[in-house]
Parts: sequence; C-alpha cells; structure tokens
Amino acid sequence: MATNTLTKRRRTWQRTVWVVVQRVFIYSMLLILGTVILLPFLWTLSSSLKPYGTGITFPPQFIPESFEWENYVKVLQTIPFTGYLKNSLLVTGLSLVGEVLSCSLVAFAFARLRFPGRNVLFMILLATMMIPYPVTMVPTFVMFNKLQWVNTYLPLIIPPFFAPAYNVFLLRQFFLTINHEMDEAAEVDGASKFRIYWQIVLPLAKPALATVAIFSFMFYWNDFMGPLIYLSDSEKFTLALGINFLRSMRGGGDLSVQMAASVMFVAPCIVLFFIAQRYIVQGIVTTGLKG
Repeated sequence: MATNTLTKRRRTWQRTVWVVVQRVFIYSMLLILGTVILLPFLWTLSSSLKPYGTGITFPPQFIPESFEWENYVKVLQTIPFTGYLKNSLLVTGLSLVGEVLSCSLVAFAFARLRFPGRNVLFMILLATMMIPYPVTMVPTFVMFNKLQWVNTYLPLIIPPFFAPAYNVFLLRQFFLTINHEMDEAAEVDGASKFRIYWQIVLPLAKPALATVAIFSFMFYWNDFMGPLIYLSDSEKFTLALGINFLRSMRGGGDLSVQMAASVMFVAPCIVLFFIAQRYIVQGIVTTGLKG
C-alpha cells in the first residue's frame, strides 16, 4: 500500500511538473512573439519622443535620452489636426453605419430567405472579392467623375452602403447559426421579414455585428488611397492623408514629429481594440458554427 501511494504521488508530481513546464514554454513563446509583433509600434512610440534630429541615428537608440513631449504639440501646430480628425470621424462614422446596415440586410436575405438562384448569387458576390482594387480603380473614378462626386466625401461614403462582400459572408455565416424556429414562430404571430430581421436576428447577432463594425472602422479610418484619389482640397483631407503633409512642411519634417503624428493617428484604433476585443474574439469564434 505504501509503495502504491508513493508511486501515485510520484506520478502526480511528474504530471504537475510537466504541466508547469508546458505552460512556461507556451507563455514564453507567446511573450516572444507578442514582443516581435509589437516591436514596430514600440519603435514608433520611442521615435515620437526623441529630440529633434535624432530620429535616425547609428547605432539605433531604442530608448531616447530625453523624452520630448513637445513633438506632439508640434503636430497640432504644424497641420490642422483637429480639422482632419473631424473629417475622418465623419467619413468613418457614416461608412461604418452604411456597411453594417447593408451587409446585415444582404446577409439576412442569403441566410434566412429562400428564393431561386440564391446560392448562385452568393457565389457571384464572393467572386467579387477576387477582383483586385487596381482593376476597378480607374472605371470607378470615371463613374464618380461623371456624377460630379469628385472632391466630395460621397465616393468614400456611398460604396459601403452597397454591402461589401467579405462582411456579407461573415454575417451570413453567423445568421445561419441562429435557430430558424424563431423565424417561424414570429411569422405565425404576423411578423414581417423585415421585423424578423430587425427585432430578432440583429439583437442575437451583436457579437458578429460588433466584429464587422470594428473591422470597418479600422479599414475606413486607415484608408489612404480613397481620399488621395477623390479629394483635392486640403481642408477636406482625412487624417490618414493629412498627416502626410508632415514630410514636407517646415517644422514638421523631422522623423520624431512624423512618428508623433502616427501615434496620434493610430491611438483610436488601439483604444477601440482594447475596449471591444471580447466582441471580436466572440464574433470570430462563433461565426460558422452551427447552433
């Protein structure tokens, strides 16, 4: 009996040690990989606090000798940062609303309605994701130019209201996991298809909608090519395009000031991610799982 007890204790101790070793290894690898991924941002943050003229030195200096917080003030003094910020919030906010509403409505039709050619139309929709943007860039510009929308925000805001394919796919896969018996019960009570979409499906799809909203915010907030093509008046520039002026403007051409502007530009995305990371993980994990 004593021998068996000692053997069991030894095996239990060995398993415990093995589990601890595995966790230490996994967490160490995650820490190393996380540091590697964060290194570009940490370098940007470090460069934004370096004194004037020391942004590029050899050998590279990761931690500056003195922290120059005035670099962030120079950004506000060199370019109309608040004006560009308002433009970005306007374009991003309206585009986000349009994309969430249109994608959820189209995804509801593909997931919950039965009509001839549904699968064929869905495959055609997915096929549009394979068309490179440079192929459609010139025809799209010509179309918006004939509509006299160039140098306005309409070419940046209107396209999201026509349901981009990727988010339609993401929401459709989530809508398929919602029990269809809810639709049948609502129809028995006299609910229309739109009411089922608005009052039943959307409230149950909050994780997926939050994921789409966050991805849309980050895409339109970081969009540089669109404003570059369609906006010509500097007062209409978004923040992604406006901070590009720092490369050539006197007093803001130093790398430290440019990095400070980059940190200010990316800060809303970082804050949004930390606030909504739970919804992102939940929406991605549950999308495509049959309920």
